[in-house]
Amino acid sequence: MAHGDNSKEKIVYVGDSRVRRGSGFITPPDYTAYPGKSEAFIPNFLLKEWMVGVVVLVGILVLTISEPAPLGFPANANATVIPIPDWYFLFLYQYLKLPYASGDYIVLGTLGVTGVAFGSLLLAPFLDTGRERRFYRRPIASSLMFLSLIAIVYLTNTAWTEYKHEMAETGQIPEDVQREEKAAENKAKGLPTTSAVQAKEIAIVDKDDPAMALFKQATCVTCHAVDMKGAGGPSLRGVGDTHDKEAILAIIKNGQGQMPPMQDTAMAAGLSEQDIDSLATWLAKQKSEQ
Repeated sequence: MAHGDNSKEKIVYVGDSRVRRGSGFITPPDYTAYPGKSEAFIPNFLLKEWMVGVVVLVGILVLTISEPAPLGFPANANATVIPIPDWYFLFLYQYLKLPYASGDYIVLGTLGVTGVAFGSLLLAPFLDTGRERRFYRRPIASSLMFLSLIAIVYLTNTAWTEYKHEMAETGQIPEDVQREEKAAENKAKGLPTTSAVQAKEIAIVDKDDPAMALFKQATCVTCHAVDMKGAGGPSLRGVGDTHDKEAILAIIKNGQGQMPPMQDTAMAAGLSEQDIDSLATWLAKQKSEQ
């Protein structure tokens, strides 16, 4: 090795043969110091993209959980309406109606044109390798992008306009519009606004009967609620449909299922046997059809 300041001496670098050459992961260099360069794609840039993707995915999941998609009208297989796809497929719907994409050219329209379009999109990173990122400095890529957007907007608008004209010419009204109009009409008349089967609410029979006060005094409201719809216990509205007076008295005296005998509890609350009899008579009147 060299000694002193003599630059003509040969410098020999001595390595340590005991240190083996590693074959592990090599940390990519930092390109930020080089003009026109960026960071390494793997793993730096890719890791950032993954993190952004995870944040976006979590945001979408939060939205879907907090705001679930509303259910639309049920499908009607007997409806005689002109089918139409969702709005984001309207441009494809209209494209497949064009002369060169349907009929004798159906293979060209479905496989040829779309294959070229998607193939070009996949090959774009390999065909366009320029470093310029400003869109006005990339005329070919920018022109294709704007033409694609214009075509999508034009085809979407054309599909919707033709659908409206076709419905008007045939005198048809979309089924969802018919249902909304029918619901608005029923609402104005005070009728149900849906065709779904709704359970009829059973009213309390003889609500002003003195037995109602006995019902509250006997602490029955603890399990059956003041409105008799049940609060931890079964509803007593319509109980007369399945139990007569004698059956109700037997339940009060002996209990049933998870309900313990309540006669002693009622008498401790101040009710007499005559009051319990009146209460059972009133409960037996609670029927759904009056």
